Amino acid sequence: MESRTYATAATPGDTVTVAGWVHEIRDLGGIAFLILRDTTGKIQVKFEKNDTDDELVETGLNVHRESVLSVTGSVEAEERAPTGVEMVPTEVDVLAEADPELPLDPSGKVEAELPTRLDNRTLDLRKSEVQAIFEIRAVMLQAVRDTFRDLDCTEINTPKIVATGTEGGTELFPVTYFGREAFMNQSPQLFKQLMIGSGLERVFEVGPIFRAEEHNTPRHLNEATSIDFESAFIDDAEAMDVCEAIVVAAYEAVAANCEDELAALGLAETFEVPDTGFPRLSYGAAIERINATGALDTPLAWGDDLSTEAERALGDEVGGHYFITDWPSEIKPFYIKDRDGDETLSTGFDLMHPRLELVSGGQREHRHEQLIEGFEQQGLEPETFEYYTKMFRYGMPPHAGWGLGAERLLMTILGLENIREAVIFPRDRQRLSP
Repeated sequence: MESRTYATAATPGDTVTVAGWVHEIRDLGGIAFLILRDTTGKIQVKFEKNDTDDELVETGLNVHRESVLSVTGSVEAEERAPTGVEMVPTEVDVLAEADPELPLDPSGKVEAELPTRLDNRTLDLRKSEVQAIFEIRAVMLQAVRDTFRDLDCTEINTPKIVATGTEGGTELFPVTYFGREAFMNQSPQLFKQLMIGSGLERVFEVGPIFRAEEHNTPRHLNEATSIDFESAFIDDAEAMDVCEAIVVAAYEAVAANCEDELAALGLAETFEVPDTGFPRLSYGAAIERINATGALDTPLAWGDDLSTEAERALGDEVGGHYFITDWPSEIKPFYIKDRDGDETLSTGFDLMHPRLELVSGGQREHRHEQLIEGFEQQGLEPETFEYYTKMFRYGMPPHAGWGLGAERLLMTILGLENIREAVIFPRDRQRLSP
């Protein structure tokens, strides 16, 4: 509609055409009001029944909520209206009539459970607070991309249908690929390492990953968006520097550009950008601090992974973002390099938020023989990954990188209770539609 004016741009004295959804109708007898909502906000349309054509009144007041209308009329100042202006209509066109019975209330006056909201996600997204989440997500991802480019990284796109899993045969979604078995990729890990060998040196990707995990928790998805980074000629400490810069840049962009969205979510007064200089705790120190809290029934021992309860105990203790470094080699993937001089320790690290893990990364094993040994130690067949391992015979520089869950980052930025709130159409064990 070339002549359309957005609700928040309607100025007293103008004659405009606005278009949007019927948010509410209030009939007070001799006067009635229709609240029309578009992507920018709401505008009040006034029907004075004695002064307005009967057919116009009937058209405007007999439609059901969430019908799509086009309204043409003059704009007047009215401080009692929701936005300080109202329209006096001269034309009302019903562009699409909505059913009288809706599966949920987009106005938010009647609450709906999350499964109902996700079953009717298009209606759910008409709520300002839900739209705010995805406006913020867009700003966050733009900031991530801009920061990577400022750090001289090249954006890449790697295959999502692969012949082998990134970390073996677990948690894989098999697919039939022209009569052959293939899999949905768990991670761009192996491909981004191959890019380091290509000479691009610094790469990043923002794209989907697929994990056939059996988890059914508020923080797990089976299709997620991964923010990945890999760079030649850096170590794990420098990779952590980049990771911190990306996370802080995401917060800063939201703080600078999403004032209205934060207000819609009730976060305008409490939102804070984290301080730089995230603490870096060794795995051994983390185990000691967790055990010292007394929060676990059974103390952690060397080599244990961190349970949800352990992460929360340490998160409460630290109180902000922090890294866990120097993980035991035996519990990190084959491509993570061991510490020079101590094969029991890896260069692997995790970035933690007090609520959950955000990032897994480390320095990579760039030497061919040691890489093959890592495969064998973890019970994997190097021959299956020859497309990957052979490139390490042709000059692979030292390199490091990490992967960051975009939904987990957004979840922690906004304090969302369920990671599905951070995805428009989430995929988990039960949900394949819409």
